[in-house]
Amino acid sequence: MNDGIVIIPTYNEIENIEGVIRAVFSLHKTFHVLVVDDNSPDKTAEKVMELQSQFHDKLFLSVRKKKSGLGTAYVHGFKWALEHHYEYIFEMDADFSHNPNDLEKLYDACYFNGADLAIGSRYVTGVNVVNWPLSRVLLSYFASVYVRMITGMKIMDATAGFICYRREVLEKIDLEKIKFIGYAFQIEMKYRAFAKNFHIQEVPVIFTDRTKGQSKMSGSIIKEAIFGVISLRFKKFLNKL
Repeated sequence: MNDGIVIIPTYNEIENIEGVIRAVFSLHKTFHVLVVDDNSPDKTAEKVMELQSQFHDKLFLSVRKKKSGLGTAYVHGFKWALEHHYEYIFEMDADFSHNPNDLEKLYDACYFNGADLAIGSRYVTGVNVVNWPLSRVLLSYFASVYVRMITGMKIMDATAGFICYRREVLEKIDLEKIKFIGYAFQIEMKYRAFAKNFHIQEVPVIFTDRTKGQSKMSGSIIKEAIFGVISLRFKKFLNKL
């Protein structure tokens, strides 16, 4: 059986989904793909169903009833992947902001270099972001500075959403306790892995802003991240994480 699966959450990604799926399946290393779609009105799920006839037994689809947030989509995908016995479980966006070619780098960091969690990092070797306005770059960069100050983690890109997990990490983290859905979800997963002393490695990647479709960023997501970090640190202090 193939050992790696890429989880791609979608909501209205009809312009990107076919291209990103084909890009993953064109890699030298074979990965399976699970699309978790939140009942997209633009028929993203129908496009994935069409592609399943071409990529039998390696392209999977799970459609949820409504838009319920990035974090819950990933938790849904994590549980599916664990039930299907994958050893390396990836997070990746559908919009090509994460280069599918970098999946192999993340896999190698875990498979060959012993990382338990490999992060596709925008900031470990400077600022590697393309096509973002300066305000967005500063928000993202200083969010990670803030996270390091509050949590004590040494991770340069705490809000990164391009990740490879060994299955042991997801088995040890109580997925039922995951609370947050946006930026804070990415921080929470890393912090829970950090708190359990898993080996975390940052792999430099270049992040390119989407050229098709619309960003899902919102003020509520930013607010959740700001206060969520404090909440996580307080729970760890009380040994209730």
